[in-house]
Amino acid sequence: MVEWLMGLPAGHVTDVPGLSRTAQLRALGNGVLPDQASAAIRLLLDRATAGDAGAGLGVAA
Repeated sequence: MVEWLMGLPAGHVTDVPGLSRTAQLRALGNGVLPDQASAAIRLLLDRATAGDAGAGLGVAA
């Protein structure tokens, strides 16, 4: 279930042999959500290429 919520394929962590349920949840809990990371990179690249990298971030241009 956690893998699905994070946008990962089924079994990405839960099918790893030898990982306890606690270790699986810890690994998943410490991961960055791929969709969030992707959105952040797109946003930063869009701002950087538009010439307003500091817009909306409280950074003086």
